[in-house]
Amino acid sequence: MSAAAAVAAGQPLVVANFAEWRAAARDLLIHAVAPELVTWSQPGAPDLLAADLFSGAPAPAEPTHNGSIGLDQPRPAPHLPRSLMDMLQTAACCRMPDRWAFLYRVIWRWTQGEHDVQSAADADGARLHSMVKAVRREEHDMHAYIRFRERPEQAGPPRFVAWFEPRHDVLPQVAEHFVNRMGNVSWMIATPDASVLWDGHTLHNAGPLMSSAAELDDAGEALWLTYYRSIFNPARLNTQVMQSHIPSRFWKNLPEGAIVPEMITNAALGARRTGQAQAVGRKSGATIPIAPADAQPERQQPSKLDECRRCDLWQYATQAVGGEGSKKAPIMLVGEQPGDQEDLAGHPFVGPAGKLLDKVFDAAGVERREIYLTNAVKHFKWEPRGKRRLHKTPAQREIEACHYWLDKELASIKPKVVVALGATALKSVLGSGSVTLKDKLGKPILHEGRWVVTVYHPSYILRVPDEETKREAFKVMVDGLKLAHELLSRPPEEPPA
Repeated sequence: MSAAAAVAAGQPLVVANFAEWRAAARDLLIHAVAPELVTWSQPGAPDLLAADLFSGAPAPAEPTHNGSIGLDQPRPAPHLPRSLMDMLQTAACCRMPDRWAFLYRVIWRWTQGEHDVQSAADADGARLHSMVKAVRREEHDMHAYIRFRERPEQAGPPRFVAWFEPRHDVLPQVAEHFVNRMGNVSWMIATPDASVLWDGHTLHNAGPLMSSAAELDDAGEALWLTYYRSIFNPARLNTQVMQSHIPSRFWKNLPEGAIVPEMITNAALGARRTGQAQAVGRKSGATIPIAPADAQPERQQPSKLDECRRCDLWQYATQAVGGEGSKKAPIMLVGEQPGDQEDLAGHPFVGPAGKLLDKVFDAAGVERREIYLTNAVKHFKWEPRGKRRLHKTPAQREIEACHYWLDKELASIKPKVVVALGATALKSVLGSGSVTLKDKLGKPILHEGRWVVTVYHPSYILRVPDEETKREAFKVMVDGLKLAHELLSRPPEEPPA
């Protein structure tokens, strides 16, 4: 049934894309059907891949229909200027609920001699220009803010994948832009409504293949974030200009969007004032032969953990995580450093390692509330991996810098036994970077008047894939906690060889 016949029968015109609207509009104009007589409907997201305009195209076969709504006799197909048709095809990409009805009203007015409908001074013309501008702006933003993530070569095509959430139906036009830019490299652009895939020779259109940018992962993003941090100058930060240049809706899908809030916060907390001075301090100069100890100025030590700047880890952590537990606990348990969940919560051992530690306590018959829990390093050291923050082992200089806080805790709590979880904690407790875990594992050591027992860190049990190794490591932890409890009644003397 033709468009005019459907209108005569009182049915709505269902069009899904510009090509269908073009054919229906041509038939309605041939039969002089006024816009107010037509009800337009849309079944779903349009696929605007039509390239031909209907100006000058042959009219379809004439249908037989009744004239109950006063349709005129068929007349020649109208000829519309190319400039107007270009505007209509672009405006058809603008996601407006009434776009098909509005576009038909525009061409109806033109055929009635109202040629000012194409002018921005006309009400409909102004809206048409506004829709075209919105579509062009969305095309520009998509060109600028799409971020392709590289997939492993062994995963096969596509080699690069990008996610974007456009406000308007501009994916086909943007796809042609990247076809010309990226040559024979295979890629895919996914959106919530549709996807395009380029195999190096042919462009393929598909439905939605992804649900969010979280499905993308790129190992190379860590290098990009490192570079982005290095070029950021807090002394020249202007958040208003930053927000005006990149609308906030794009930040969530940009790799650097995950670290920009942190850098802005650091700038507000003082990095803006000290950024240039620190850059000057890093510049090379003449070497002066002087002992390092004599070159260090007298500095007041921090009185609060949150104020600690003894190493650089504070710059990248959410907050410092101090110890928790009874102030008179006879046993102090020292881990390596807070993890991702501890960094966010501000409490030690609340993540997966903490839950496993609770099982160790239960198996050893030890109450968690009777033990003081802390870490050798108080700030979370991590490296980005996609959208995740992965644990990174602290360096020896960072362990030594944070030993200041562990010493304060040992002096305040005065535990009789210290349980070191893993090699990092052992190095910090003994104050030596040369000790190894395998030599001290499960053996009591007398150090500075207190017993030290070394066991595995619970994260080791979470990492090892072998179940037998997991059971053995768990047993070592349980036996170590039991030994620590027994040592409470043993006088502080050297254990027998």
